Amino acid sequence: METTAASSSLVQEIAPQPEAPKHVPTDDLIERNNRRKAVQFKASHALLILFFLWLFTLHALGIYFFTKGFLLTRLVLDHKSECASPPIELPEPSPGSYSAGCWYPKTFDKAVVIIIDALRYDFTIPTDDSTHHFHNALAVLHETAVQQPETAFLLPFIADPPTATLQRLKGLTTGTLPVFIDAGSNFGGTAIEEDNLVAQLRDAGKTLVHLGDDTWHSLFPGYFEPNLTHAYDSFNVWDLHTVDDGVTEHLLPLLQSGAKNWDVIFGHYLGVDHAGHRYGPDHVAMNEKLKQMDRILREVIAALDDETLLVVMGDHGMDTKGDHGGESDDEVEAALWMYSKKSIFGHGHNGLKKPPRTAKERPVGQIDFVPTMALLLGLPIPYNNLGSPISEAFVGPAKPDWQKLASVNALSAGQIQRYQQAYTAVRGLDEDVFSAANTLWTIAVDMWQGAQQKTAPDAEGFAAFVRYQVENLRVCRSLWTRFDVHSMVYGIVVLGCALAILAFYARATTPFRAEDSPLFIRQIFIYAAFGLLLGLSIGMTGSSAGMLDSSLLGAAGGSIVGFAYTILEIPSGYPLPFPNSTWGWLSFVLTVLQAIGFASNSFTIWEDEISLLFLATFAFMSLAASIRQHTAKDRVLGMIQSSFFLICTRIASLSRLCREEQMPYCRSTYYSSATSSTSASWQLLIPFALAILLPSFIKGYYKGTRSYAGSAVLWIGVGLRISLMASAIYWILDAADDNNWLNVSEDSLRLVKTTIAQLVLGVSLVAGTTYYGWATPCISIETPEERENGDATGTQGRKAKHMAVFGYSNMHGSRYFLLVTNWLIAVILLQKPMGGGSIGLLALQILALVEIIDSNDLARSAIGPVMLAMLGNFHFFKTGHQATLSSIQWETAFIALRTIRYPWTPLLVLLNTYGAQIITAVAVPLVVLWKQPPKKKGLLGEVAMAVATFLLYFAVINLATTMWAGWLRRHLMLYRIFSPRFMTAAVALLVVDLIGIFVAIVGFRWNIISVSQVFGWA
Repeated sequence: METTAASSSLVQEIAPQPEAPKHVPTDDLIERNNRRKAVQFKASHALLILFFLWLFTLHALGIYFFTKGFLLTRLVLDHKSECASPPIELPEPSPGSYSAGCWYPKTFDKAVVIIIDALRYDFTIPTDDSTHHFHNALAVLHETAVQQPETAFLLPFIADPPTATLQRLKGLTTGTLPVFIDAGSNFGGTAIEEDNLVAQLRDAGKTLVHLGDDTWHSLFPGYFEPNLTHAYDSFNVWDLHTVDDGVTEHLLPLLQSGAKNWDVIFGHYLGVDHAGHRYGPDHVAMNEKLKQMDRILREVIAALDDETLLVVMGDHGMDTKGDHGGESDDEVEAALWMYSKKSIFGHGHNGLKKPPRTAKERPVGQIDFVPTMALLLGLPIPYNNLGSPISEAFVGPAKPDWQKLASVNALSAGQIQRYQQAYTAVRGLDEDVFSAANTLWTIAVDMWQGAQQKTAPDAEGFAAFVRYQVENLRVCRSLWTRFDVHSMVYGIVVLGCALAILAFYARATTPFRAEDSPLFIRQIFIYAAFGLLLGLSIGMTGSSAGMLDSSLLGAAGGSIVGFAYTILEIPSGYPLPFPNSTWGWLSFVLTVLQAIGFASNSFTIWEDEISLLFLATFAFMSLAASIRQHTAKDRVLGMIQSSFFLICTRIASLSRLCREEQMPYCRSTYYSSATSSTSASWQLLIPFALAILLPSFIKGYYKGTRSYAGSAVLWIGVGLRISLMASAIYWILDAADDNNWLNVSEDSLRLVKTTIAQLVLGVSLVAGTTYYGWATPCISIETPEERENGDATGTQGRKAKHMAVFGYSNMHGSRYFLLVTNWLIAVILLQKPMGGGSIGLLALQILALVEIIDSNDLARSAIGPVMLAMLGNFHFFKTGHQATLSSIQWETAFIALRTIRYPWTPLLVLLNTYGAQIITAVAVPLVVLWKQPPKKKGLLGEVAMAVATFLLYFAVINLATTMWAGWLRRHLMLYRIFSPRFMTAAVALLVVDLIGIFVAIVGFRWNIISVSQVFGWA
């Protein structure tokens, strides 16, 4: 067939040709040639997948080794405190029995411990002129503490970050400090094996009952009386009532019946926490929850007997949006209230009977709960405890009982000293580490002995033991996390080598040659096998790294050597990957500046604004470059798209979620207010605007290349619009659920919502992917009327048909973008309305970017993939996220699910958190494919380079945040700023690796096959 170009590059005319001479290839020969090219393409594509999987493995191993050294758990001693073995001798012999008290005479036989999850201290303090919903709703705690100071006290209860429930429960039962890596186990904690308060209660023969949050059963399996215990799912933050109603249903009968079949009840309410996650603290639902807690606590107080201690506490607080996990003041400032009808509490040690007005006054640590409860119930203090007894519980109701205060603090300090000596010996620490604490211990013991001999007052002995415990805790905080520097270095080296390979591969001046693929893969696997065997042999000889780590490190190192060896052996070689154009240098400079900036906490805090600056810089430079284009068409198109890109960037920047460190210079707009986690009423219009406008904008880009035909008409004109409209309806129903707009039961509304969400996700990711796989190219063919064509046939009067193919020049790009829209639908559904608007703008920016790339002939430049990566990073912040644990939108796990289901629950959260990066990763091949004709040669190599360049940006960010976190590991802001940013970058790299491999590159394969089946293989 002879093909002649039409006047427009968007249309191709195909005319019939005369019978071919004998030397022209026959149809059979053409078919065999196409099959051969198809096999070659599929083989090269498979090798490419293997190559990128190898890079993903290097990234995963590098992150593993660094994390293993950086986020170590503390050294846990398996020692247990014994009832008959007090750490220090008291003036009067210890009772030495569980019935009377182990180390100190017990005060209570029974206890009821109620945890109101996320009970922030200011929720309990009355305020005269406040308009916040969380004030003046839970009044009973402050009321009793003021009216009956000898029976109750209320204090700020400071949590040690991370403020996740599982880590807080560990601290509240062991008296130890948490470590950051344990935050990842909040979805499914492992049992606590070290000495703890619950284990001591069980050893004392106590019957334990648990009601509420099922996290307790992960930590203490088999500890609770099964016939009385009732656990409930803790992660469904959409459900405010099931857990609370269940706890109350079983708690009150146990108290009111005077039952003797329990000793200690742990009741864990979740409604306040869930109200915070779902609505934020300043919402009517929070007011109702706190009032419910007030009513329940009053009933519990009325049913309590004289021998039972009642404790009410929050395990952590919540920030202004109702989230937690970090270390802001609102997140760590919980409340502690203790009550007993015995009238044994007091305030004589400080003379302050009223509860503190703020959490900054007279706070106690949550680890102090452990020795306090242990001594009140006559138990040994758990061996690893670092807390101190709470003075109000022991000072007495009349004048201060300094001897009692000194005695209980002597016991806790003695246990801490015993633990400190054992810990120092096991760790092999230098004696100078605890020299100051040991000096204070000696002084305290001398004063204690002087008080026994009446040569020194008890108050001085009490103060001396307090000083020792404060100093010891300070030293432990500084030493608690032991960094394995060797493992950290291993991880950084592996990540650095992977980055160098990506840079070399991505930015060689010629596309990666398919004929070299077998050489790379073969050598990589051969050398990896040798490295694995070498590492295994080193591990077997007793290496400190262990057999597994030695093997993994050997395999990684061997594969890297194999890649380097192959490069050196290729005769023609590869050029060094240095920029060779203005756009290349811009990509390099922006990426390196961002990487260097992560050494500054201010840069990291304001990264969202700096990303805006970088994108605006690109927009202005592309505008300037477009003005200099030679043809009027390229000038106009480049200028329009550059301006449109900048406008979309500025509009997207209006969506903002401020982190605590940005205040007061930042104003959050993502939610209805700074103290809410729900959308404003006007924001509910955004999804409907998206459903109307976004398909029309995309249609406009398709019509610009005459590509709005074939598969595009059905999917963009119908499938995309209906799916976006369904998402908009979902968020209207969600708002109706939140604000009780409809007279419909909550269960019915939830059923309708989850059904809509499941249908949308099914259409986008299942039906949409299937449709993409079978879709034909987005072209239309027109056949004008017959006309005389004597020249074509050599025979006057013979008629022929000319076919006009519309959309010919953008056949690859228009079809591939259908895959991007599939993921757009899913991600938009899983974002709040403001975030959905941001993702819609991202889609338009992607289309504007590829038009800019085409008009400036930059398909081979690094600027396209790098700008896509920066767009993903920018819209990460614009969809209501920050590099903090508290910004994770856990509630999105229940958009399409009613209960936790693995692996779908974490996958939904992942799609919400990294949705912007995922979409840009899917869109990377568009940089190469947009406005490319069907038989363009070398597309596989160019797409591979583009994907590698995109991943290179994230690899640079990951390596930079990793190195700075390691270098600044003793920095005051490590766990507040640098460590969360490293974790965010590490997960982002792994996510875009997998999306780039299994969606972008595999989707490109489907695209090539579909186009080639129509027009033949290039």
